[in-house]
Amino acid sequence: MATTQAAQGRTAAVARTPAATAGAEEQTQGVSRREFLNYIWGASMALLLAETTGAIVWFALPRFRAGEFGGVFNIDPSVVPPKGQVDMASHAIITPTTPVGITAGKFWLSNSNEGLLAMSMVCTHLGCLFKWVPAHNQFECPCHGSHFTFNGWKKAGEGPAQRNLDRFAVTVTTPGGTATTNADGNPVKADGATSIAVNTGKKILGKSTGQSQ
Repeated sequence: MATTQAAQGRTAAVARTPAATAGAEEQTQGVSRREFLNYIWGASMALLLAETTGAIVWFALPRFRAGEFGGVFNIDPSVVPPKGQVDMASHAIITPTTPVGITAGKFWLSNSNEGLLAMSMVCTHLGCLFKWVPAHNQFECPCHGSHFTFNGWKKAGEGPAQRNLDRFAVTVTTPGGTATTNADGNPVKADGATSIAVNTGKKILGKSTGQSQ
């Protein structure tokens, strides 16, 4: 009797073994499929996130058209003011000139024997808008009394500003070629200019008082 029961138990165990093995294989295959689907899902979410972030950045970044502040202003060469005279060594003003204000671009055009400048209309002290005062031949900030020459140099002892006026990059095209304001903000010769462009998206900070620019 005992022998018969043992034999039956072995027979049942043998009968269950293929099913158990198949179940284990099926379970193993199911985990693999789930892992694969998880990878696909993760990759899809990462791609969606990247596309969404790119779209947000694209719409958030400022895009400026020509002729609006932050973009490029094309200036008619006939608008350039007459040359003032500046001592090239000391930067002393010999003969002043009257700068031309380009309100839409928030800059002043000034010309001298050193070259053409486009200077920000914002004072380098606390951001007030200064103005040109013809009676004094200088820029004067109405907020705290800082004074600047027509070339944007801060006048010593006249107001709290610690820097010369900021400048925008100027590109001048002549029959002989093209010249652009360098990283130091040096003036660009405009003699015989056929076209002039001022890039208000490229500001060059004015140097500290006492430094030439």
